[in-house]
This record gives sequence, C-alpha cells and structure tokens, in this order.
Amino acid sequence: MALRPRPKVITLTDAAANRVTEIMEAGDGNCIGLRLGVENGGCAGMAYKLEYATEVNSLDEVVEENGIKVMIDPKAILFLIGTEMDYVVEKLSAQFTFNNPNQTDACGCGESVMLQAAKL
Repeated sequence: MALRPRPKVITLTDAAANRVTEIMEAGDGNCIGLRLGVENGGCAGMAYKLEYATEVNSLDEVVEENGIKVMIDPKAILFLIGTEMDYVVEKLSAQFTFNNPNQTDACGCGESVMLQAAKL
C-alpha cells in the first residue's frame, strides 16, 4: 500500500527567501531560522505571528525551503497547510504576505485573517 505524500505546510517564494536571508545576515548570528504561527487577534479573528527562531522546539514542524529553515508552531499547522510566504515591495511599503488557501476572510486593514483548518 503506497502512502499518500504528506502535504507541505509552507513554501517560500524567492523574494521571501532572499529577504529573510538579508535580515538574518544583518542579525546577531543567534538566529537559525524563522518561527511561524498564528494567534488570536484582530477584527477578523487570527493574525500570523512571525519571529526569529534560535532553536527547534521538540514539537515544531521544520520546513526547509530555498535555504531557509522555518519552524511551524504545532498548533498552527492545520491552518497553514499549503501557504505560500512572499515578500512584496510596493511604492510605499514592503512586507511579508501569506497566500493561504485556508483563509476565508480578512479585515479591511489587512492585520488579521479568518482561517479554517485544512481539509485533508
């Protein structure tokens, strides 16, 4: 019996990987990658949480993409499966964005999203 391939939690575009590399190279050297999760907040209900990771926690899902190591909070995995992280530069702003197939809505200001668990 063949096992079904495990879905990838997150992918990074080249732009996102390049920006993360730049940020990490400018840091203090203690960072081994990024930690990504979701938290309750904002008017739509949830917000993405992105921070430096200095270690891998025992329950983290570790994704290596484009030379970048991303540690996924285990509570966020079902909300993030299939997400693409990008870095977008516009005239007056530059930011990481998340193209998430599990997102059902977003607030008008763009600070929070409504997510549903992935249907596997």
